[in-house]
Amino acid sequence: MTEQGPSRRRFLGGAAAAAGLAAGAGVAAGYGIRSAADDGAALPGGGATDSSSGGRADAVVPFYGPRQAGITTSQQERLMFAALDVTTTDVQELQRMLGRWAAIAARLTAGQLVSDSPVRTDQPPFDTGEAMDLGPHSLTITVGFGPSLFDERFGLSARMPAALAPLGTIPGDAVMRPAVSGGDLCIQACADDPQVVFHAIRNMVRAARGTAVLKWSQLGFGRASATGAGQVTPRNLMGFKDGTRNIHADDADALQQSVWVDPADSADNDAQAGWMAGGSYLVARKIRMEIESWDTDPLTDQERIFARHKVSGAPITGGDELTDVDYEKNDPGTGELVVDVNAHIRLASPEQNGGIRLLRRGYNYTDGQDPDTGKLAAGLFFIAFQRDPHAQFKVLQTRLGRSDLLNEYIAHIGGGLWACPPGVSAPGDWFGKNLFG
Repeated sequence: MTEQGPSRRRFLGGAAAAAGLAAGAGVAAGYGIRSAADDGAALPGGGATDSSSGGRADAVVPFYGPRQAGITTSQQERLMFAALDVTTTDVQELQRMLGRWAAIAARLTAGQLVSDSPVRTDQPPFDTGEAMDLGPHSLTITVGFGPSLFDERFGLSARMPAALAPLGTIPGDAVMRPAVSGGDLCIQACADDPQVVFHAIRNMVRAARGTAVLKWSQLGFGRASATGAGQVTPRNLMGFKDGTRNIHADDADALQQSVWVDPADSADNDAQAGWMAGGSYLVARKIRMEIESWDTDPLTDQERIFARHKVSGAPITGGDELTDVDYEKNDPGTGELVVDVNAHIRLASPEQNGGIRLLRRGYNYTDGQDPDTGKLAAGLFFIAFQRDPHAQFKVLQTRLGRSDLLNEYIAHIGGGLWACPPGVSAPGDWFGKNLFG
């Protein structure tokens, strides 16, 4: 039978091939994409790309800049996180894909479609379409590179920073599931609308077809941290305020000390100083909560575990939510420490860990019902950015994993480590360009 027109498979392959003409701007053009800076076209249906209208749906977070958005950005309400494995062994094809991603991310975060090029009716549209009437909703797209990317496939082994070396087995990691752990690449999409983040991940993964495949993903709701200076501390699914002491975007000194990679971090390692300076390391953990067991625990024990009052968020040593915890205070009746030596707040606090801090951007999650147990499959999708995960996250989690009172009710079941390079500077630049230079 004679084929009357381009098959679906042939069209998708052709689109991918066209997208691979060149890195940066050439990639964008080849995929039928113009940079978001090329025009101010609004979405079909009247969705504006300018935040001046004042509507939450129209709010835009700038994509281009010295640092990737989605790290210190005031935390949005929704998340979709995706980890991918690269299937090509051609380093140039990988670079072309990262160029496509940058061009697409610039458009999506500006509230535009993947492409405004005309599409023949016998071809699939360039954009999947489910967000075309919604607006950007403060969408940010953050991309990272995992340790597994730095193997022999692309000649990058000498470019891997020491801080990106695998963390090894940390206390509490015994039940980590390979199927929802690791990945050569990650994409973090955050916005104030769930369909906007789904659309972003869907189209980024689609643009990777033939070069990388989705390994695992996670939807998150109800931010479990606050990064904006004016944001109210949210609650986790155990009902407690979470992240009261988190680093905020206006704390420049804390960001420089604890979040952003500095060229001087490895003066003898030009590979890190060259391409990761100004970036940050992302650690993710999918933390399952034993919701049903927690719900049977008396309030006094719940508050002992966190060392905070459930309703107010204030430490059990007195004051309000922002009052410093008195770790040396004794109960006058028993003479024992008010804050248990294994209370979560004590083990995680900067004061008890040599000043170690993380910038947290976690989200609550639910996967519905666990088919094996019949219980709610829910918990915290923990995300933290830091300057050196070995000196920060690993140290903290080792202490927490050994003796945290909360461990009776949680389990780390997935996650990973990724290096998030500096931002995309302008059209024609792309994620991690200096890594390959």
